[in-house]
Amino acid sequence: MTTTHERPELATVEILHPLEPLTAQEITTAVSIVRSERTLSQYFRFACVTLNEPPKDIVLNYKPGDAIAREAFIILLDNETGMTYEAIVSLTQQKVTSWKHIPDVQPPIMLDEFIECENAVKACPKFQEALRKRGIDNPDLVMVDPWSAGNYGIEEENGKRLSRALCWVRSSPTDNGYARPLEGIIPVVDLNKMEVICVEDYGVVPLPPKDGNYTPEFVKEYRKDIKPLEITQPEGPSFQVQGHEISWQKWRMRIGFTPREGLVLYTVGYEDKGRVRPIMYRASLVEMTVPYGDPRPHHYRKNAFDVGEYGIGTLANSLKLGCDCLGEIRYFDAFLTDSRGNVAKIENAICMHEEDFGILWKHMDWRTNQTEVRRSRRLVLSFISTVGNYEYGFFWYFYQDGTIQFEIKLTGIMNTAAVPPGVEPKYGTLVAPQLYAPIHQHVFNVRIDMNVDGQNNSVYEVNTEAEPMGENNPYDNAFFATSTLLATESEAQRIIDPMKGRYWKIVNPSIFNEMGYPVAYKLMPGENILPFAHPEASVIKRATYMTKHLWVTPYNPEERYPAGNYPNQHPGGDGLPAWTKANRAVENTDLVVWYTIGHNHVPRAEDWPVMPVGYIGFHLKPVNFFDANPANDVPPSPSKHKCHS
Repeated sequence: MTTTHERPELATVEILHPLEPLTAQEITTAVSIVRSERTLSQYFRFACVTLNEPPKDIVLNYKPGDAIAREAFIILLDNETGMTYEAIVSLTQQKVTSWKHIPDVQPPIMLDEFIECENAVKACPKFQEALRKRGIDNPDLVMVDPWSAGNYGIEEENGKRLSRALCWVRSSPTDNGYARPLEGIIPVVDLNKMEVICVEDYGVVPLPPKDGNYTPEFVKEYRKDIKPLEITQPEGPSFQVQGHEISWQKWRMRIGFTPREGLVLYTVGYEDKGRVRPIMYRASLVEMTVPYGDPRPHHYRKNAFDVGEYGIGTLANSLKLGCDCLGEIRYFDAFLTDSRGNVAKIENAICMHEEDFGILWKHMDWRTNQTEVRRSRRLVLSFISTVGNYEYGFFWYFYQDGTIQFEIKLTGIMNTAAVPPGVEPKYGTLVAPQLYAPIHQHVFNVRIDMNVDGQNNSVYEVNTEAEPMGENNPYDNAFFATSTLLATESEAQRIIDPMKGRYWKIVNPSIFNEMGYPVAYKLMPGENILPFAHPEASVIKRATYMTKHLWVTPYNPEERYPAGNYPNQHPGGDGLPAWTKANRAVENTDLVVWYTIGHNHVPRAEDWPVMPVGYIGFHLKPVNFFDANPANDVPPSPSKHKCHS
């Protein structure tokens, strides 16, 4: 069956730059063009509609007034055949310029599928029978979270678009259902047919007895000793915005937003001596994997690729409440689609504001009793996504001294499971009677297309070493930093070593500062860890990027995601492990740095029912990029404070 769609006329929209995100009108037009030209049936879903970014040389050479060719990149799924397609639509030419069938892949699970899957599970007679075995007569109070099925080499799963749903039950419509897992029930759903193909039942485990409620409806006693703390900017913020171009003090950058990555940074640079010096061309979160450590039959397949299997941008919060950010806020909306190709607007998807960040620099000359101190201010760009039970906040910070920081804030509700009375689980922690949270990890990968004072860069590993005892170290106190060039992809697969003070420098070997050092930025690791799953584990085969903290590749616009373009149900080996087999040179060339951040979560009682925020991330700091402290010209702050004795 096919449907006919009239193609709307593309309204005249002023596009200020080739990297401006698609407008709502452009999305509507792109969907209409591909529907019309390919005579799509009603069974097609739109997994992604986003800007097809123009080539790097066009962007870097663009001047205001130049003609801008606009293209949309679209991923489609035909539920009737199970086939996946990629299309490129030229909005300038009003036609489909590329149409490809991508064999043997599954697009990410779409938000509409979450809702339809839950409805299909609740309507399934076998599932209702499993509920009755557990004394539950009302399926309406059941919560169903559709999890990706992964790939475990099971032949009968090949070619099927599957979800293994995890289930909980509420005691009332507003109850926190994650307090009462329906342990042992796994409905397996064919998402193309939206049918439950089986209900795995591993036996009845009693529901945990206590609730885990946290909203004002249930929490009646709040602490009463908190005084107001106001953040005001009476003259307004210091940033300027034109479209999606941002200027803040000496920083210049552009931002975008994709369904898969969420916030994207483009063309980040810092003004120095009258010119904007480039630092990064493009940076974003490109994958995220959450492996769990429970080996039991109904838990071992729990490992989510929240970027590649769901889309962290699609799951972004609308920050309309305004309490996620404080101060003078500038919000940016995001325009995506639902799976039927209708424009979906996330209002206030991106938050931008300024924050006071304590002391920037200070010195007191004790001879003259003269004190100079400057307060640090940072620009914050952030978005927050909810993935089922969990919240992730993604924050980019820009500092006055040229530092860039990426920080991930982890909060929300832990994934939970039930155990019989008296059982203490080995692979997790009891957080309430008969309720436990499994041990797990959160592993993120950030793709940073570096552009340190130009496109040709090299990467060096820096370790601090002790000078051997002997003639050069007569007092046994000497130590020094040594830099080692990582010239090829295999040499540039590295892990952290805090005992050596290890960091990595991205250097432009052709440009030098006043002292003759090549200009550079260094990537400074924060908290990190490696995965504990064995190399033969399915999750390691599919997310091999987790096994190294640093990867470096030569720039290739087709190499975007470290676990491959389609990790959903993929057997593995795609992405970084496949590309780097060629062991290409990465010296003095246009290169991409991939940094992996791992957070090891051994749950604790204090993480229940809603987890206090945990923080992980990294810094990018200038290393001889400037001739001196670039924040030396930050003016003193007026003294405004009250003393209380």
